[in-house]
Amino acid sequence: MADPSSYRPKPGQIPDSPGVYKFRDEHRRVIYVGKAKSLRQRLANYFQDLAGLHPRTRTMVTTAASVEWTVVSTEVEALQLEYSWIKEFDPRFNVKYRDDKSYPYLAVTLNEEFPRVQVMRGAKKKGVRYFGPYGHAWAIRETVDLMLRVFPVRTCSAGVLRNHQQKGRPCLLGYIGKCSAPCVGRVTPEEHRELAEEFCDFMAGRTGTYIRRLEKQMTAAAEEMEYEKAARLRDDIGALKRALEKNAVVLADATDADLIAVAEDELEAAVQIFHVRGGRVRGQRGWVTDKVEAVDTAGLVEHALQQLYGEEKGDAVPKEVLVPALPEDTGAVSQWLSERRGSNVSLRIPQRGDKKDLMETVQRNAQQALALHKTKRASDLTTRSRALEEIAEALGLDSAPLRIECFDISHLQGEDVVASMVVFEDGLARKSEYRRFQIKGFEGQDDVRSMHEVISRRFKRYLAEKDRTGEWIGEDAPEDAPEDDGKRKRFAYPPQLVVVDGGQPQVAAAQRALDELGIDDVAVCGLAKRLEEVWLPHDDDPVVLPRSSEGLYLLQRVRDTAHDFAIRYQRSKRTKRIRISPLDAVPGLGETRKQALIKHFGSVKRLKQATIEQICEVPGMGRKTAESVVVALARAAPAAPAVNTATGEIIEENDGGSTT
Repeated sequence: MADPSSYRPKPGQIPDSPGVYKFRDEHRRVIYVGKAKSLRQRLANYFQDLAGLHPRTRTMVTTAASVEWTVVSTEVEALQLEYSWIKEFDPRFNVKYRDDKSYPYLAVTLNEEFPRVQVMRGAKKKGVRYFGPYGHAWAIRETVDLMLRVFPVRTCSAGVLRNHQQKGRPCLLGYIGKCSAPCVGRVTPEEHRELAEEFCDFMAGRTGTYIRRLEKQMTAAAEEMEYEKAARLRDDIGALKRALEKNAVVLADATDADLIAVAEDELEAAVQIFHVRGGRVRGQRGWVTDKVEAVDTAGLVEHALQQLYGEEKGDAVPKEVLVPALPEDTGAVSQWLSERRGSNVSLRIPQRGDKKDLMETVQRNAQQALALHKTKRASDLTTRSRALEEIAEALGLDSAPLRIECFDISHLQGEDVVASMVVFEDGLARKSEYRRFQIKGFEGQDDVRSMHEVISRRFKRYLAEKDRTGEWIGEDAPEDAPEDDGKRKRFAYPPQLVVVDGGQPQVAAAQRALDELGIDDVAVCGLAKRLEEVWLPHDDDPVVLPRSSEGLYLLQRVRDTAHDFAIRYQRSKRTKRIRISPLDAVPGLGETRKQALIKHFGSVKRLKQATIEQICEVPGMGRKTAESVVVALARAAPAAPAVNTATGEIIEENDGGSTT
């Protein structure tokens, strides 16, 4: 525990201007990021008597070993820089909201020649129009199915589109009128794009125009006694109205707004957001976080705004944001939101009417989310704590292993040998810390040598990071020592327990690797699949945990996760190797000319049968390159024959296709 007075800046050294500050620990990792109108006044608050500090603030300043700051010209710049640093350094003492799941969006790919309507998750892509988020993917599909009657936009993948372009006939949706079939030229690219833009306009809330237009067309068709057309338009109007009914009007005047509510206690906070577009709730999402810093409701709201809009631009930031409490720097936050939208954004607390009523609904959702989270977490925490304690007791550890790393080896008959490393912290998977390895030290199949190599490489990296960030701190640091940027390094943290997938030989190899590196504070065990026995180094008999043991369940989950991760990597390497073409060995032959050769001859087999003169007929192919192609194909091993899996017969290619 550090004494804050040991790194307190000298009086007058801190500027009295807006800025952003970082606290670093003894290993130069950034542990907290904050901003202030006046750096001098804000930082002075951290260096008062420890007894007067909030417990969380006290923990932070005693964990820190240094503080540094960056001066900016405006409070808006401070807000932007604070968000960037929190995202970059992931400080452990900052509040960070994280979605409890990946919410699906309704997306329209306007960046394609024929825009496609589809369900998308994950990071947003440039040129794609998003609507949502939605609570469930099926809700998007129901809405899209209703709207395709009126706006028959493409929904198929690029591969299906190319397939039907080659066949010259549309898919089933094209036959039943739910796709305009751009693949066969029923509509031009311009007409199809216009359909997609009308779809987007309707989803954005401009619904009245289309319904009134269809009603006029229906009336006109009925007057002209085109009853089939009128009936079809009537059904289209009904479909649009049913799509609208899925999102009832909650705010008048086609309001575009986001409503943010916060429910909190001393330890945790839940945030709920309702996205209202065109007066209707178009999406809902929520987060729960630990309150690792001393922060009030206004501070939680500010963090939520940064999380929501830090990566958004344009219409993704609504005209109005309604919150339960205004941030401390309301003017700066409003200006920042306006800059991201490109026009004025109103940030306020609803006082009366429909908006206040809807805010109360959002608040109730936040309170229920927090209560549900606490119920689940209490159960999870109890189970995970018991599992870690059982593991510590069974393996004779001094304390519960809060960080567990598991390693597994995977190969196919000695080829494409790879390894995986998965990480569990506090009993939960930490996927960002997973790592994959290729075995480089030898050829062939030897799980024991492979395990020794992987453990050695992993902990050599740890020792290198420890030397760079731990042992060179202070006045004795070399002048040419690299400056640490405070980011979390890939192998910077050691585990308390290493689990290997295997029995006594694999455990002995892992322990030998640690001994060779002089590491004696990391425990090792192995979990054998046959009887689920736990093996320890230097023990001739395994540890047998009860089948109902939570500790055994946790070890099994860690082992199975590492096994699955290794298999996926090994399969991807094998698939990549199988897909290598003999043409890859031809020097100077790029992708364009490879494709030209395959397109001209139809297959690699027919290309092998071609003469140098025939190859020279392909545009862009000179005689020297043609000779290289012939030599490379002659050296290539013959491909394995295709087999009909139903009959077991070998399928041989000929000029007319394939026969058996």
